[in-house]
Amino acid sequence: MSDPTDYPYATHLDVAFPALEMVDVPALVKACTDRWYNQTLCKVNDSVVRLGVMQGEYHWHKHDYDDEFFFVLDGHFIIDLEGRTIDLQRHEGFVVPRGIVHRTRAPDRAVILMVETAAIIPTGDPPGDPAGDPTGHPTGDR
Repeated sequence: MSDPTDYPYATHLDVAFPALEMVDVPALVKACTDRWYNQTLCKVNDSVVRLGVMQGEYHWHKHDYDDEFFFVLDGHFIIDLEGRTIDLQRHEGFVVPRGIVHRTRAPDRAVILMVETAAIIPTGDPPGDPAGDPTGHPTGDR
């Protein structure tokens, strides 16, 4: 299975804030020195809320079994789809449905929240890996 550490992104899948703890997003953003940072903030039922502090370009990928919701807190965030580009500004959001090949970009530093299932692999489903697919069909990056 794909490991988020295989890519040049600071990806932290551990839950930083358990239930009943306050989440201080501005403090986390201020402390962030990475160009592409992804931290799981909290778990809500079977989903997680993740903080992204990003500048630059992510690789093309897809998630065969999970939708992703992106919400821009600050900055300019771009989601490229095959044949379409979604240009998001502060306080705008967008859902990328499961199975859609996409990549994200931030021309300058952007701060976003992501809501997705806890089981999602942020870097995308590995090519040809039937893990997680009860039918055994291959999954994969573009």
